Amino acid sequence: MKNFLAVLTFLSVSVAQAGALKVKLVDNQALHLTNAVVYLETDEYKGQYEGDTMAIMDQINRQFSPYILAIQKGQKVSFPNSDSIKHHVYSFSPTKKFELQLFKNRRAQSMQFEKQGAVELGCNIHDWMLGYIFVVDTPYFAQTDKDGGVTIDAPDGDYTLRVWHPRIQEQDIEKKRPVSISGTQEVTIKLSETLAPGKDEFGGEADEFSEYD
Repeated sequence: MKNFLAVLTFLSVSVAQAGALKVKLVDNQALHLTNAVVYLETDEYKGQYEGDTMAIMDQINRQFSPYILAIQKGQKVSFPNSDSIKHHVYSFSPTKKFELQLFKNRRAQSMQFEKQGAVELGCNIHDWMLGYIFVVDTPYFAQTDKDGGVTIDAPDGDYTLRVWHPRIQEQDIEKKRPVSISGTQEVTIKLSETLAPGKDEFGGEADEFSEYD
């Protein structure tokens, strides 16, 4: 009987510590913001990715797919080529500099991303190709859908909420927001600054945020 009560007590504590943050991103005209990376940083987390899931950055119809790939620091990314032509993928970004020659029907090459930050991808053969890998130093992250929404599961506690998108201008350390999670929390973020010119995979927009609802 004592063991049974101990199990019940443990389960109750576990449920109480489980939390979730629901975020809705809108621009200054209340339009949904899509395909942005939303992540929660915490001083409690130290270390790199310890899972075995390989992220995938493919080449489809002479475009990077997905356009933006969010991964955790230390995770590996596979670079297959689903096109029938050769690609020569490269990055000159400080976060990760590399070159990969990708051929059809060849085994996909992979590499690990050890630093936090944005990695801009291009192709030496097809200069219109553009893609991004965004590396976060936290296990709590996700990307907004075409309705501008995202849910991040995380233990109850205090975090710093950050948002990233390649069209966000002047993204820096000041563009952050403290949040406290206790159970399920809902936050609407209203962005105010003008977007930089560029592509948005879902056809919507994203913007730097400095106002909150």
